[in-house]
Amino acid sequence: MAVTIKSSREIELMRKAGEILAKTHEELQKAIHPGMSTMDIDRLGEKIIRSHGCIPSFKNYNGYPASICVSVNDEVVHGIPSRSRILKEGDIVSLDAGVIYKGYHSDAARTWAVGEISEEAKKLIDVTRQSFFEGIKLAKAGNHLGDISAAIQSYAESFGYGVVRDLVGHGIGTHLHEDPEVPNFATKKKGILLRPGMTLAVEPMINMGTYEVLWLDDDWTVVSKDHSLSAHYENTILITEGDPEILSFPGATVNGEH
Repeated sequence: MAVTIKSSREIELMRKAGEILAKTHEELQKAIHPGMSTMDIDRLGEKIIRSHGCIPSFKNYNGYPASICVSVNDEVVHGIPSRSRILKEGDIVSLDAGVIYKGYHSDAARTWAVGEISEEAKKLIDVTRQSFFEGIKLAKAGNHLGDISAAIQSYAESFGYGVVRDLVGHGIGTHLHEDPEVPNFATKKKGILLRPGMTLAVEPMINMGTYEVLWLDDDWTVVSKDHSLSAHYENTILITEGDPEILSFPGATVNGEH
């Protein structure tokens, strides 16, 4: 496994990529409303990304046809934007996006409410977000990768939720997906020893019901097997000598505070 250690110059470029991605997510959150199509979200996201001189990481990646993955309700990830898919009051929508800035990637996902949503849906979104922060509290040099994974799983499952096993986080840098894989669940192996300069995309995908998933006929969209709601929260992080730096959420701390 070749896990790259980033130089200070590379980290600076990834920091800039993360800032632009954070702005993109902020703008998309403001724009979401009942009655807009998932294609509208994709077009707006691509416009914002390109306005900053960046390239959307996902556009044509392994054949994916859009810039923003837009996944609604029971869709876990990789939902394909469509003019005919219209958001309605009470939906939850997960947006996964990536940018390339001067050859370096940043990757982040958020799940948002569409208008007023149920208390159960709010709780799922909040727990999914917090499971990320529970995980990265352990993202410190000298710890093992598996420490992050186990913390995410332990927190999410304490609420009775299902932690998706078929999809995992990843290393990131000059490629969108690099070594190592970053599971959101404990494995028998401890995983690699974390070292300063490693950059990881940590991304809990949490279902309200079973952890099991299915792929739809488009070969991209992943849904929860029992069609329960699913939420996604992801950031690109940098391992440092101390607490990790959240590159795609500038100024945020490991406690989730901004």
